[in-house]
Amino acid sequence: MKIYFSPASPYVRKCLVVAHELGLADRIEKLPAAANPVTRDQTVVASNPLGKVPTFLTDDNEALYDSRVICEYLDAEAGGKLFPREGSARWQALTQQSLGDGLLDAALLARYETALRPAELRWEGWIKGQMEKLASSLARIEQQADSLGDRVDIGTITFGCALGYLDFRYADYGWRASYPKTAAWFDRFNARPSMQATLPHA
Repeated sequence: MKIYFSPASPYVRKCLVVAHELGLADRIEKLPAAANPVTRDQTVVASNPLGKVPTFLTDDNEALYDSRVICEYLDAEAGGKLFPREGSARWQALTQQSLGDGLLDAALLARYETALRPAELRWEGWIKGQMEKLASSLARIEQQADSLGDRVDIGTITFGCALGYLDFRYADYGWRASYPKTAAWFDRFNARPSMQATLPHA
């Protein structure tokens, strides 16, 4: 198995955390990629017309994308451990995955506006809107933090990767002070070997 990889991508990290938790990480080859929303990596485009990472290649050379599909594929390969199969636990985990992914989407869009868009073209209202999504997402996670406990599933993994991305790219945001229950949960979860093995870097 192979994955087009960027060491800074929180979505790639989510897939790799899942792989580590399932004992599959050593079976996945990391392929370097230079995915960018403006200048696309044509090597990635050949497998994924969206040109995004993560893009995953199975042992049969079938291309899978995006992180949600890849994570579920890996879980199926390992016999189904991180995606609850039925009932309220399934819908809770999937909804938490969506919330964590949505937080990441907003964080990335705000970052693109400042890191990639020329200064004279930046839209402050856009940045403000994305940062409001961050705040409301964190507020919802804070409401749920006491119930997360020691759960390890696709919901908590996505939360962990999203919060890790804030630490990585938004070090001055100071989210811990406003969301102390979330911070306490994250500090415990982030100590997991799977999280430590996949820490992002530029």
